[in-house]
Amino acid sequence: MVKLTMIARVTDGLPLSEGLDDGRDLKDADFYKQQAKQLFKNLSKGQHEASRMSIETGPYLFHYIIEGRVCYLTLCDRSYPKKLAFQYLEDLKNEFEKVNGSQIETAARPYAFIKFDAFIQKTKKLYLDTRTQRNLAKLNDELYEVHQIMTRNVQEVLGVGEKLDQVSEMSSRLTSDTRIYADKAKDLNRQALIRKYAPVAIVIGIVLMLFWVKNKIW
Repeated sequence: MVKLTMIARVTDGLPLSEGLDDGRDLKDADFYKQQAKQLFKNLSKGQHEASRMSIETGPYLFHYIIEGRVCYLTLCDRSYPKKLAFQYLEDLKNEFEKVNGSQIETAARPYAFIKFDAFIQKTKKLYLDTRTQRNLAKLNDELYEVHQIMTRNVQEVLGVGEKLDQVSEMSSRLTSDTRIYADKAKDLNRQALIRKYAPVAIVIGIVLMLFWVKNKIW
């Protein structure tokens, strides 16, 4: 069955809506919500290979679809039919685009469309029992296929983001170190010039002073 449902903007990972009563029967619900948010963060960096994907995490599967720069994601039991999970997300996508499509790009605060939860809950109930005539018909719909949708492991997916973050951090650190070394090199060059020419300047200064004193006396 469906455990969690979350919707986020792909361009920046901003959460737009979610099922408010999701996770009540889910152990470690906060852990899986954090994983979902990390997935959104990775997607916002352009780290998505497909517009539809399933991701293994513990005894569950994340399923998501990306459409119109919005990611619709759900967490389900592994035993829940993949076909129904994606059709559930399709239903959410169609309604969300119809109701909120013109406001998605301008949304500035998290959960700006939290009222969409009402539709999430209503739709989730329709997909609760996989044996209803409605859901059996969807399972037998040959026009909607999910066999080619890729399945990956959550550590593999999140690990890509972590590695890229590490590379970015190392690059920033190297840039900072390079600037520090450049400044130190300038200081050393300046000190070397002072040591080299300071005695000459002192001698010239003394000669000029003696010449000035001599002129004064005479």
